[in-house]
Amino acid sequence: MSVIERVPNVVFKTRIRDESVEGPNPYRWEDKSTQDIFAGKKVVVFSLPGAFTPTCSSNHLPRYEELYDQFKAQGVDIIICVSVNDAFVMFKWGQQIGAKNVFLLPDGNAEFTRKMGMLVDKSNLGFGQRSWRYSMLVNDCKIEKVFVEPGFDDNCPTDPFEVSDADTMLAYLQGVDAKGVSDPRLEFVG
Repeated sequence: MSVIERVPNVVFKTRIRDESVEGPNPYRWEDKSTQDIFAGKKVVVFSLPGAFTPTCSSNHLPRYEELYDQFKAQGVDIIICVSVNDAFVMFKWGQQIGAKNVFLLPDGNAEFTRKMGMLVDKSNLGFGQRSWRYSMLVNDCKIEKVFVEPGFDDNCPTDPFEVSDADTMLAYLQGVDAKGVSDPRLEFVG
């Protein structure tokens, strides 16, 4: 595993709401480049193995949602959740969780995750290629801090969740010691 100094240049395939699109699905495809997303912004990114999965749905995403205003108070422009899922899955997951503040960024082809050096095989769970769990602070495309979960490996028998959580990142931004991962925010039903 190697972490790079700048976010990799990729194009993400996203879907955005567009009222000019008629019918029950008023969305259109929109390509967003790394520059579109990160240039000139202070961004907190957290990446997780998959939408609709236990830890991701009960704690990882909900806690970043919950602490959104505190991140904004630290000068963060946007919080992004990256997952190796397609845009449709990320959209439905966001709806189910009630995500309103965190931007769910689909990495359907795993290009960003691969170029970050965070792509792992999770075939032992039937997931195929997915992202290892991590978080990072990015300032104008430059990676300033990364929190990578321990045990990075293909087919890891566990799903560590100790340092990529919202509380650890917020503590880092505030310049205080992290108190550890908070209790789950939502009940996982799956």
